[in-house]
Amino acid sequence: MVDHDKTLPTGILVSAYYRVHPDDRQTFVDAVVPEMTAAQKMQGCIYYAFAQDLTDPNTFHLLEGWADEEAYERHENAATFLSALATVVKNVRILDRQGIRYEVAKQIIDDPRGKVS
Repeated sequence: MVDHDKTLPTGILVSAYYRVHPDDRQTFVDAVVPEMTAAQKMQGCIYYAFAQDLTDPNTFHLLEGWADEEAYERHENAATFLSALATVVKNVRILDRQGIRYEVAKQIIDDPRGKVS
């Protein structure tokens, strides 16, 4: 388990989801886990989380935070990322995928727990 500190300055944020064919689910997981572990250790990685959806075991959500464009590009060109990408593209039937990369202009700490009395 990796602790995340999402309050650290984050210049690039990536949010994506993947819905994979049930027969390819394990291949997807096996490709993603080593990449996720390697990314979390990279210089400039604020957080990197790939998680299964709570209501659909074949849907996965990705959330990446990078200190800056340089850190993001270093990850995108890393051997671990390119290997996982090749495995997924060649061996996993992706039924749906959407992804957005954001350049963060301002961060605001969000904690709605104070609304509960």
